[in-house]
Amino acid sequence: MPYWEIFTPENAYTEEDKRQLSKDLTKVYVDFVNLPEFYVVIRFHEMPENTMYVGGEPKNNFVRMVVDHIARQMDDPEFRKLAMSVFEATIAPYVRDRGYDWEIHFDETPIDLWRVQGLMAPPENSEMEKLWAKENRPIPYDEETMLPLEPVPAP
Repeated sequence: MPYWEIFTPENAYTEEDKRQLSKDLTKVYVDFVNLPEFYVVIRFHEMPENTMYVGGEPKNNFVRMVVDHIARQMDDPEFRKLAMSVFEATIAPYVRDRGYDWEIHFDETPIDLWRVQGLMAPPENSEMEKLWAKENRPIPYDEETMLPLEPVPAP
């Protein structure tokens, strides 16, 4: 699961801006690492004037993005470099191109410390994970056999 918290000035983004940025970020995860769409969670926090401080001074044109990665890890330094450039390009229309100052950082949590509706996420690129992606929801499964525990509609 990538979980994004985006702290913005009040009224920095319209509801459509938030929806489109969320779709753009979700697309990165789906296209580059084959994550199910429902893994991507994005929360916007609108910060009233003079509630964001940088270097001890109020900063009213500042956007801060805090991201937790769990479903995939960026272990390889070259992949991290590529990922950062992709994310920077994805957010640029929403920050740089609008004149905002911004920061972004990623934390990574081991996947075994994450559950979705009480379920351990299936292994990366497994048939069960592909089924979760296709159905766009978690499906209970037997961890030993990797088979669904409930009927799944035929395609």
